[in-house]
Amino acid sequence: MTTEQASRGTVRCTEQEAQANLLAVLQLCAAGKLRCSQKTHRPGAATVAAVAEILQDGDFYSADPIAAFAWPLLLQAGGLAELASGKLALTTRGRPALTKPPHDTLRLLWQRWLNRAVLDEFSRVEEIKGQRAAAVLSAAGPRRKTVGEALAACAPGQWTQVDDLFAAMRKSGFDFTIARSDRALWKLYLQDPQYGSLGYDGFHDWPLLQGRYTLAVLFEYAATLGLIDIEYVPPVGAREDYRDNWGGDDLDQLSRYDGLLALRLNPLGGYATGRTPAYFPAPAPVDTDCRGIKVLPNFDIVALDGLRPADALLLDAFADKTSDRVWTLSATSLLSALDTKHTLKELRYYLAQASSQPLPQTVTTLLDDTERRLGKVRDTGPVHLIECADEALATLLAGDRRLRALCTRLGERQLAVPAEKLPAFRKALLAQGYPLA
Repeated sequence: MTTEQASRGTVRCTEQEAQANLLAVLQLCAAGKLRCSQKTHRPGAATVAAVAEILQDGDFYSADPIAAFAWPLLLQAGGLAELASGKLALTTRGRPALTKPPHDTLRLLWQRWLNRAVLDEFSRVEEIKGQRAAAVLSAAGPRRKTVGEALAACAPGQWTQVDDLFAAMRKSGFDFTIARSDRALWKLYLQDPQYGSLGYDGFHDWPLLQGRYTLAVLFEYAATLGLIDIEYVPPVGAREDYRDNWGGDDLDQLSRYDGLLALRLNPLGGYATGRTPAYFPAPAPVDTDCRGIKVLPNFDIVALDGLRPADALLLDAFADKTSDRVWTLSATSLLSALDTKHTLKELRYYLAQASSQPLPQTVTTLLDDTERRLGKVRDTGPVHLIECADEALATLLAGDRRLRALCTRLGERQLAVPAEKLPAFRKALLAQGYPLA
């Protein structure tokens, strides 16, 4: 566990847990268990609950998801996953991330989020109404990059109170606006669009708008990615800067991020923000609840003292679970995993790290035999089946110097043309005097 109670709140060191959570969420995505809106790209309630369940130390707040909401969005922004019919699937960039050093992927996700985030983080400050009206909010991209620059300017390893960070941002020029104009500011409000408008003097101070946006970016994304250690308390009553606004007295909190008190740029954060050129992972703390696995000659994999969520998901993909802590490998289970786009590299990588003993010969033979089957049968993509009027015409076309490179003879009267070559085939066929019907 990487949390401790401080005098004011909970101190949570996120560096190690983020690396474990990344692999767990990638495995959850590979299992096809993450669904997002095709329109907004936001995860649904069931997906948020599924992610929260596999987070190593749980979400920051059990009743109000932050990290569990952020992870599916981060995978999309980073190009590690893409939506297909509402379900997230790993991309060609995402699958290799299962066996790459997680700190490099986390750095990639942070940099990609700053440049191509899926949503405007301010939309998560739901108590400030009127955001959806046209031409109200400024572009989120410049705001996000400004917060990223402010984080990169923090001294690594030193705690900074959030209010001191706000002051430093304004003093150092890391400033931005939330509303597109002074006129647009009047459309933002608490509770009532007239009486609660933020356009009134004194009702839109920096911590209220720019500060809340900064907290959202840092708490929901930088902390989730393990770049900052944080000190935080429950958000209810944590900040009082909105109480003088009309309608503020009726709110327990202005945002779920109000409880963030202080942050510290850790070694992973220094690497991800470019403050340090390299990252040297600290030894992972000994986890007495997850001591590894034992691979037996009969193809059983036994979890001696339980498994981390990511490891359990991986074994579920490659083996059949036969009891609470036992999985069994077989040719059928391995081929089933390969058919769903898993790779044996994922399994070998895990077994090598999690087992303290060399793999039994029976298991290595099974893996090697399965691997030899790879590539023996390949899907080369869709083709168009072209039918000729007679065998003579098929012979003529298949032998033409321009057409023969674009098609394959099938049977007596058929030619197979790859989908991507059809335009060239059609053009060459027309030059021979045969329009394609």
